[in-house]
Amino acid sequence: MPFSRTAPLRREIEAALPRRPFAIQFWDGTVVGATEPDGPTFDFRSPEALAHVIRAPGELGLGRAYVLGLIDVDDVDQALRLVDTFKAPKLSPGQIARLGLALIRACGLVMPPKAPASELRLRGERHTPGRDRTAVRYHYDAGNEFFALFLDPSMTYSCAYFKSGATTLEEAQRAKLDLVCTKLDLREGERVLDVGCGWGSFAIHAARNYGVRVLGVTLSERQVELGRERVGEAGVGDLVELRVADYRELAGETFDAISSIGMVEHVGEERIDLYMSTLKDLLRPGGRLLNHGIAKLMDFDTKDEGAFSERFVFPDGVPLALSRIELALERSGLVTRHVEGLAEDYAETIRHWISSFEARYDEAVRIAGTERARAWRVYLRAARQGFLTGWASVYQVLADKPGPTSG
Repeated sequence: MPFSRTAPLRREIEAALPRRPFAIQFWDGTVVGATEPDGPTFDFRSPEALAHVIRAPGELGLGRAYVLGLIDVDDVDQALRLVDTFKAPKLSPGQIARLGLALIRACGLVMPPKAPASELRLRGERHTPGRDRTAVRYHYDAGNEFFALFLDPSMTYSCAYFKSGATTLEEAQRAKLDLVCTKLDLREGERVLDVGCGWGSFAIHAARNYGVRVLGVTLSERQVELGRERVGEAGVGDLVELRVADYRELAGETFDAISSIGMVEHVGEERIDLYMSTLKDLLRPGGRLLNHGIAKLMDFDTKDEGAFSERFVFPDGVPLALSRIELALERSGLVTRHVEGLAEDYAETIRHWISSFEARYDEAVRIAGTERARAWRVYLRAARQGFLTGWASVYQVLADKPGPTSG
């Protein structure tokens, strides 16, 4: 039998982890078997895969190796659940030393691996205007074509609304847009701000169906470019303006209503009070705000969504607790009128996104490259799992600015 450099590593892993709800297969065919049925199998395809895990143990090292195609897994959903729930036993100093030696023998002389080319590592103070621009543009640099692979035809990039009986994603997104308009009690001729407007789906819907004038702002030039085309095609160019701008650049403008859909997650603990006070100042007395955003239900002390999302998908994106969002509203002087949770709706929304993404995965690779396509394959599933397990929810919070209405 030929000598296997990974055989000692297999023995040390088996000794260190007597309970293994997963299996590991190494590049030379050596297998560390699972001790429980139906667990995922991690396929380490080269010594460099192990080197990534050694360099950055946990989520980041595994994520880097996966994005590069150095690790594969037969069931991504099971693997994500395992990463979230599995707790390895505490190892003795002797076990750690033997495991480390076995890792070195298995890998041989391997240079410290480079991070994937698609990885972003932001520096400087979080949620300054400049850093926010870099974070947003990194995310949307995947390209309009990329997002069109899995979004519905309206290009609505947020939780849809299935509670109304919608059976398709397109119907559910239309129902969500109408729900926001209805909650905001939009009236013809009013001026509306859409913060984080994406490709203009809400602005187009509100203008076409409610006769309001809408200013939509986003930091993504690519979104505005396509959004303006869509506004023209919808025939609402006289009612909708899409602008590349930060919410902090709108001082002096006034609005009857503001929609903030999928924006609050990118404001951060550092700026949430500023964000809400800024929106309050932009509202006329009696004006309404609808804040639609993800809120975490646990892990309240973590500053981001995790190293993988932070580096490969949503830099600086972090959902806050609903109570923190409410506190910011109260501090700003806005008064909450209604709150609705939509966790099940978002899980169903992402199920549709995953189905479309997988059906067009080869196109995703062509458009955005293998690294980004593999990162998104993991991210979409992880996001859905968060809503299914109760880690997060989505809330629509309707508030208003005290004072006489403008009507």
